[in-house]
Amino acid sequence: MAWFRKGEEEEKKEKREEPKGLDELWLKCKSCNEMIYRKVIERNLQVCPKCNYHFQIPTRKRIECLVDPGTFLEYDSDMSSTDPLEFKDSKKYTHRVKESQETTGQKDAVVCGEARIEDQPVMIGIFEFNFMGGSMGSVVGEKVTRLIERAIEKRVGVVIFCASGGARMQEGILSLMQMAKTSAALGRLQEVRLPYISVLTDPTTGGVSASIAMLGDIIIAEPKAMIGFAGPRVIKDTIRSELPEGFQRAEYLLQHGMVDLIVERKDLRHTLSSLLGMLRADH
Repeated sequence: MAWFRKGEEEEKKEKREEPKGLDELWLKCKSCNEMIYRKVIERNLQVCPKCNYHFQIPTRKRIECLVDPGTFLEYDSDMSSTDPLEFKDSKKYTHRVKESQETTGQKDAVVCGEARIEDQPVMIGIFEFNFMGGSMGSVVGEKVTRLIERAIEKRVGVVIFCASGGARMQEGILSLMQMAKTSAALGRLQEVRLPYISVLTDPTTGGVSASIAMLGDIIIAEPKAMIGFAGPRVIKDTIRSELPEGFQRAEYLLQHGMVDLIVERKDLRHTLSSLLGMLRADH
């Protein structure tokens, strides 16, 4: 039966080498419109090698390239949204949550835990935009608040990577309450003189930008990230005027004093480590 086993192995090899579709192999840059080989983008930390555009990066990949190997301990990974308002638009809210869970492999739109970055201890939260646009509902607000409370207990700083369309409309006022809840937790962190570094990625908008995103002791943005409350189209229609070039991009906000630093993804690890070291409470 050796011939049969060999044929089976060859069949498996052929399946592995089966050509992929164009969309699987190539990716069009949203900034320069160049077609880039996907593996090149992945090796470059999801950054376009032509124009330096920073693509969205999955939460787990962000953790992998940011924290010291083997140091990340996740908290509250089993928390999942309920449907207190029994909300339904074109789909039930519960269906949207389930779809996002299947797509991302996460229970909700933020991953929180403790880790080390170049041996600096930190409590870290990372939003996942692919989970309902990174929207902040009750679970996100609770996880972020617990993260900050653990930071106070353990006497370490907090870093939160924001990527969000804002408050989660399917939870109504319960979602908006998370803005005050997380902001109050950050106020308690400030009272005990522990640092909070906010990292704004593309996009950071709505209720998240109006709360935790802009409350950092140091606010960092990735290059060309869109940052604002309402979208540029809404603002343009409201004020009935043309918007300045580059409006709501990280570089525009840096010029106007709304962010402190723009840091490329390849430099974020070392930048965060240095800042955490300088701002440590026991110094």
